[in-house]
Amino acid sequence: MAILERCDTGAVAHLRMNAPERLNALSDEMLAELQAQIDALRADTSVRAVVISGAGKAFCAGHDLKQMTRGRQAEDGGKAYFADLFDRCASVMTGLTRLPQPVIAQVHGIATAAGCQMVASCDMAVAAEGTRFGVNGVNIGLFCSTPMVALTRNIPRKKAFEMLTTGQFIEADEAETLGLVNRVVPAEALEAEARALAEQVAEKLGTAVRIGKQAFYAQAEMGLDAAYAYTGQVMVENMLDRDTTEGISAFLDKRPASWRQ
Repeated sequence: MAILERCDTGAVAHLRMNAPERLNALSDEMLAELQAQIDALRADTSVRAVVISGAGKAFCAGHDLKQMTRGRQAEDGGKAYFADLFDRCASVMTGLTRLPQPVIAQVHGIATAAGCQMVASCDMAVAAEGTRFGVNGVNIGLFCSTPMVALTRNIPRKKAFEMLTTGQFIEADEAETLGLVNRVVPAEALEAEARALAEQVAEKLGTAVRIGKQAFYAQAEMGLDAAYAYTGQVMVENMLDRDTTEGISAFLDKRPASWRQ
């Protein structure tokens, strides 16, 4: 049984974390499989949107604490293992953000610690009613320092700090209000809603979405003037694309666009 399953439907790739007995913890094996799929998707122009979900009763409970405990048994107390682990995890999280395709988290049950980080690292998220989100490592003496990087780029700082220092969960409705997820739907509609959102994105011109996603994150780190200068250049690049010319012509002619990709 694969620990990470991939099923492609049309232009949408669906990745399902499949370790329900461990609440889809981000073990060494899970991180390796996620990284392999991210690397494969980066070069796959046939895929225009990605959905990530978890099997069983939870989306993802964060790092595998039992595996981390075994890492402490090294001569250095686990220092090298932990440094490598968090580097590998960061590579997966930034890899999701840097994929050319939009990535949608399909979340249910709980998303805690690095699991919450994964939701925040995806471009969009759809959550089932009753889902809970937390960065609760502080409850066991481990501050969620790496998860807070993505979290503080999604929700207001004071709320993020409260979550990080109290270890309290937030419910799905509050996660939507704060901006951690895009929408909350009944559990029975979760898969269909995430798929519909992915398919809507996948219908768009792939080159335009790829250009736009990269620019979206790049400009967010810039000052106002630099952001406008940069995105102006991006718009020029986009306008010069042959398929964009076709899309504009089709709109003006009131006909469907005939895109190459």
